[in-house]
Amino acid sequence: MSALNGVVNKSLPFLKFNVNCSRSHLPVFFFAVSLVGSLLKELDVVPNSYFSNRGNLLNVYFVKVSWGWNLVLLTPFIYLSNSQNNSAIMVSKRLASLLVATAIWYLCTEMFFCIENVTGACYGSDDMQTILEGFSTKTECKNAGNYWEGFDISGHSFILSYSTLLIVEEMVPMLYLVEKCRNTTILDAMYLALTAIALIWVWMFACTSVYFHNLIQKILGTGFGVLGWWVTYKFWYLKPFSPGLPPFQSKLKQMD
Repeated sequence: MSALNGVVNKSLPFLKFNVNCSRSHLPVFFFAVSLVGSLLKELDVVPNSYFSNRGNLLNVYFVKVSWGWNLVLLTPFIYLSNSQNNSAIMVSKRLASLLVATAIWYLCTEMFFCIENVTGACYGSDDMQTILEGFSTKTECKNAGNYWEGFDISGHSFILSYSTLLIVEEMVPMLYLVEKCRNTTILDAMYLALTAIALIWVWMFACTSVYFHNLIQKILGTGFGVLGWWVTYKFWYLKPFSPGLPPFQSKLKQMD
């Protein structure tokens, strides 16, 4: 037994908690954190910290490229965890779920950018007193050294909630693979890496809730993340013509 295998086996209670509880309660958790974090922000009771600076390492090297991290870790994990006694067609369909998720991520983030551009204006200074003409997008305005103010749906709340929900759903097969001793060292490593990245996403979601955006912007961002998860894993993936749920999920439908 490898060291990684020993760590994963000891995490069996966490795996069971993930399968039986966290999957169904995470959406409520994210909305609650957004609400409580916004209240703390308005009351100004949380002092500035390293994570209130957008230049913190977790934001720059993880959150800013979060979808890349998701793809790098989930692609081999889905392939390996779905290959147990399943056909190549089934594995291909399951990998297609990442294409669906990427499309949801892209469409939502582009929509957020569009809304901010349509509702915004360019200002000459950060006091937002003088509107500058000739700038139709945030990018043009910021590149000219000015300040843009528009309705900014929280992209962080969206991507971090959606990514966590996606990862938690795709980790379900790991419980059964561990119980039947079918997990490999590579699969164990990918599982631990996904667990670590999911914890980072949850922590940075909490930091976003406390330090950035207003309540409605965070609730909308979280709402789109939860909606993307629900439409796929709780509705479409239950249908025949879809990428389908991860293996063993059919046993859990009654628990959702």
